[in-house]
Amino acid sequence: MTRLSRALMAGSALALAVVPVMASPAMAQDQPVRTSVEQAQPSLNLSATGRVKVAPDQATLNFGVMTEAATAQEAMQTNATQMTRVVEALRRAGIDQRDIQTSGLNLSAQYDYQENQSPRLRGYQAVNRVTVVIRDLSKTGRTADAVVAAGVNQIDGISFGLQNPGAAEDQARRLAVQALQAKAALYAEALGRPLGSIRNLTEGGGYRPAPQMAMYARAASADATPVEAGELEVSIDITGVYDLR
Repeated sequence: MTRLSRALMAGSALALAVVPVMASPAMAQDQPVRTSVEQAQPSLNLSATGRVKVAPDQATLNFGVMTEAATAQEAMQTNATQMTRVVEALRRAGIDQRDIQTSGLNLSAQYDYQENQSPRLRGYQAVNRVTVVIRDLSKTGRTADAVVAAGVNQIDGISFGLQNPGAAEDQARRLAVQALQAKAALYAEALGRPLGSIRNLTEGGGYRPAPQMAMYARAASADATPVEAGELEVSIDITGVYDLR
């Protein structure tokens, strides 16, 4: 056998060995590629809110003493004297020391302005602001009247809150979950698919104290300044993903 014959035979054997490994175009079309979208489990992504109305059990009162004098030292001293009387009035009203907090202290020069003239120093203004937490709401109006009688000349507002909001938050959570379950069941029924298990649950929101409201108090008298606490709303927002079978 010549060298040419042996080479031709080797080439033929190689070609025969390769042919079974190659797939024809027709065979490739018979095996479609499955995408990740086709393989994903159908699901519902829903949200719900649970809301609870509850009566507040504490009030936060913000007020201040503003004084003016010819000198900065005099303005501060006068302010300190008035604020000392205010703190004493708070303690007589039954407010614990831990519930009295200085929230602002400011001293500024005061000027008179006239057209075409340089500003003229009139004196100095001192302001001392205090935040007080009142844990017995029946004392709210009388406390406001007492501090005004003691020297407070600025009341910035009042807000109501909860000392322990946990129980109300838990109740709102239960209502939120019930609402989410009902919504998921409704969607599954409308889609004609059995509802599967919940895949994940995310919580948002929670207890937020009521915004501060303006309050007007008068000097102490037989009748205390009326204060109505009303109700607070505690809400919990949740989002859940349910599988559809």
